Amino acid sequence: MKAAHYWHCFVGIQTREWLRFWQQRTRFASALVRPLLWLVVFAAGFRAVLGISIIPPYDTYITYETYIAPGLCGMIILFNSMQGALSMVYDRELGSMRVLLMSPLPRPFLLVTKLLAMGVVSIGQVYVFLLLALLVDVEPPLWGYLAVLPALILTSLMLGALGLLIATWIKQLENFAGVMNFVIFPMFFMSSALYPLWRMNEASPWLYWICQFNPFTHAVEAIRFSLYLEWNPMAFGITAGVTAVLVLLATAGFRPQRTRVLGSKPAQDDQPEQ
Repeated sequence: MKAAHYWHCFVGIQTREWLRFWQQRTRFASALVRPLLWLVVFAAGFRAVLGISIIPPYDTYITYETYIAPGLCGMIILFNSMQGALSMVYDRELGSMRVLLMSPLPRPFLLVTKLLAMGVVSIGQVYVFLLLALLVDVEPPLWGYLAVLPALILTSLMLGALGLLIATWIKQLENFAGVMNFVIFPMFFMSSALYPLWRMNEASPWLYWICQFNPFTHAVEAIRFSLYLEWNPMAFGITAGVTAVLVLLATAGFRPQRTRVLGSKPAQDDQPEQ
């Protein structure tokens, strides 16, 4: 295989993901409703949570809306990644992924390219959200919109690989949504997305340590620091390390015959009759 073959495959998967997204425009609106509700409605009630201390990467007092905006960017990627993982496994059984996996290109390349394509769509929604956040005075530095891009790509890869890894080991996809609820909500609420960890430490030290071991916490912190032109090596290092492990596990454990949809026969039933 030549480099041109890899490039054509990469462009083709990216193009198809954007065309699919364009045909499902309601998905774009629904992905923005949830974080905007948190930013506009819930933040109005919890505004007093911050403003009593100055914490990095901020060098002055900030509003609660300013604090949670990076966490809500992570929320967009988190929910989109889990939905994308579900659609990816359905595609593997009934759609384009079934044909794509027959390609002579290496399976890890195909899966990582697919994860990147889903991540690019999520990142586009994040930037639209950040533009809408300007209406409530969330104004990061102009260069922060560019500096945050590597953190967004890393986060989308990490969460997409996590969703794919979980979906791969679920034998009945009808149970996927229920399992995702036990993954999405603990990851989101037990992180620094909605409140600083020092406040969690004051309330419950054991919850504080759970948040510290939550990889989504470090992904959010990488987004937060990058958006305000600060470097957090620990957050980036942990996020990159977890991403590498999850991508390796997801690509190694991806088996076309493992997960099946309702009404399809198990893999062992596909054997020819004796």
